[in-house]
Amino acid sequence: MPYRNMTLEELARHIGMDVREVYKLADRGRLPGRKVGGQWRVNRAQVTEWLQQEAHTLSNEQLVNLERAMGNGAHDDEEMIVSNRLGLEAIDMHMNAKSKPSVLRYLVEMVGATGMLYDKEGLLDSVMERESLGSTALPNGLAIPHPRQPMPYATAEPLLCLGRVQAGVYFDARGGGLTDVFVLICSHDDRSHLQVLARLMRMFDDELLTDLRSTDEPETALHMILSKEERVVDKLKKTS
Repeated sequence: MPYRNMTLEELARHIGMDVREVYKLADRGRLPGRKVGGQWRVNRAQVTEWLQQEAHTLSNEQLVNLERAMGNGAHDDEEMIVSNRLGLEAIDMHMNAKSKPSVLRYLVEMVGATGMLYDKEGLLDSVMERESLGSTALPNGLAIPHPRQPMPYATAEPLLCLGRVQAGVYFDARGGGLTDVFVLICSHDDRSHLQVLARLMRMFDDELLTDLRSTDEPETALHMILSKEERVVDKLKKTS
């Protein structure tokens, strides 16, 4: 079932997008699909990868709908799904890393510092494999690395790590700029991964990134993220 093909109508329902927008994306060649007998078919196994690559191009409304579509209940959008996955021990605003591989190794070491990491080598290999397919860095200096596929047995719980390299590193971002803020996602399933990804994309705007670049203290960084997520959740409540 997870690997069957979907029609565009099924894809639209799955990701909470207007079917007309999905057809436009298909016509522009931006979907991981092909026509079979004159009808579009999209491989469900490729949808997560596609959304990971395209999330930064989605509008706020599309991200909200994606987050809600990936949730498990009516009030999921009121939960602090980012803040609840991020602890002080998983924040380092002075990462000692000077290259893309060293950043990824450092982030995995941070996961180990939480005491919830079961498979260090497996997690690192999967994160590096994902980056080899295409950088998770965005033009605004943020990167959101993650395993190529969710790894439910690599960590005791789903979690996030936040790191900053003050001088920035070359992370293969589009446009060639440096990347200095990193959020590693460790999820246990595709749906929660995409739900968290959509929330991160809505939270980590220029305002929050500027704030994070102004502090060296993990406590302050965590407070900034908590405050930002509270505002994002409040906006969702008003539109529910």
